[in-house]
Amino acid sequence: MSPDPALKAQTIALVGLMGVGKSTIGRRLAQALELPFCDADHEIEAAAGRTIPEIFAERGEAEFRLGERRVIARLLHEPPHVLATGGGAFMNPETRAAIGAKGISVWLKAPLDVLLKRIRRRADRPLLATDDPEATLNKLIAERYPVYALADITVESRDVPHEAIVGEIVALLCSHEMLVRGRSGQAGVEARGS
Repeated sequence: MSPDPALKAQTIALVGLMGVGKSTIGRRLAQALELPFCDADHEIEAAAGRTIPEIFAERGEAEFRLGERRVIARLLHEPPHVLATGGGAFMNPETRAAIGAKGISVWLKAPLDVLLKRIRRRADRPLLATDDPEATLNKLIAERYPVYALADITVESRDVPHEAIVGEIVALLCSHEMLVRGRSGQAGVEARGS
């Protein structure tokens, strides 16, 4: 069964900390909605001709964030798609406003224990290249969760099949006021879902 056409009218931006599954869930969500998928981190690497750890090492976080903001602004002007953003992208007020103007933001929220288990699988996280990654992650949670909470929709990322998380996102998107009424406030497609 084809997805509701209203679900394909806007970019859906996934936000949240590293390890919540933005790329993995994003690919499956894009497949379910029959939309293209885009990973902002991959686009940043392609634009810079370097990996994110290399950008951090050679140019610093401030330069990375500047490039990240430019790349996401460009991606938001492309046709609707599912966009996995980097963990710090939504912290930038300009990026947050651009996502709000051009799409619907979905915060994939996960508790510390889930994040720790997932991030230990990869060693390419520049912000966690510290003596105490758990303390760093706790600090990031304290700083970023209040801002992530500004997202249009929040879904708990937890250890369940990815399809379950995708199903929850789709159901919440179907009932989301901006999707139901459209950005102009006009009556639109009725919400359908669980």
